[in-house]
Amino acid sequence: MMPRCSLKNRVNKTLYENHCETGYKYRIVTANHKTDKCMLDRTRIVLINTSHPGNIGSAARAMKTMGLSELYLVGPAEFPHPKAVEMASGASDILDQAVVVDTLDEAIADCTLVIGTSARMRAIPWPLLTPREMVEKVKREAPNSQTAILFGREQSGLSNDELQRCNIHISIPANPDYSSLNISAAVQVVAYELRVASLDQAAISEEWDYRLATADEMEKFFTHLQEVLIEIDFLKMNAPRKLMTRLRRMFLRTRPDVMEMNILRGMLTAVQDTNKKK
Repeated sequence: MMPRCSLKNRVNKTLYENHCETGYKYRIVTANHKTDKCMLDRTRIVLINTSHPGNIGSAARAMKTMGLSELYLVGPAEFPHPKAVEMASGASDILDQAVVVDTLDEAIADCTLVIGTSARMRAIPWPLLTPREMVEKVKREAPNSQTAILFGREQSGLSNDELQRCNIHISIPANPDYSSLNISAAVQVVAYELRVASLDQAAISEEWDYRLATADEMEKFFTHLQEVLIEIDFLKMNAPRKLMTRLRRMFLRTRPDVMEMNILRGMLTAVQDTNKKK
């Protein structure tokens, strides 16, 4: 397994041409707005099992136009690849900095807010927002926090297991008669909302005495919780009835801080110690 932050791909940069033999390149001219760079810098785009390298390049271009720079790739089929550089169209620096990892765990371990792009889950509903509603939550994250926004596979999106790793889900309110967005288009919509929310905004964050628990800490808690529930015969693995899924949803929705997490883990350990004495 690759260390999470040690591998940074080196992709040969291509010269960005200012002119084309056919057609035109358009440049959007924007006003010189001040932005909350901290908000954009602490937001990570995560692409999972992307099969076509061109989609990675297009996503990098969408990110750079809106001021995002941190790209994580979980098990891409082909990367580095010349097609990714071609489709990045001048955003090959985003590809150069991209972090490639084997698992989603590695991509989100240090994140305190994990957001999944998806339609509403069928079995058990999860907190579901539009991208515009989502950025209001991101704005209020602590300056030293890290947010990850997950984008799934071209054909099937995020799996249920991956969606259950998220605090919230977002759904782009596209035309219901034709709602098919490719990955780079979805990244562009989300990146645009993040960009707009960052314009002319002072950093807004909710002050708290302890930082929020990271995704890695939450997973260790869920593992510990399941062990204890099995030990006390509350969770029966032959008939789980989605108990752990509902508990996962509850704790991911409440987002405990690290002190609260330590209290919860301490309670579980005390239950185990007491159970052993019987």
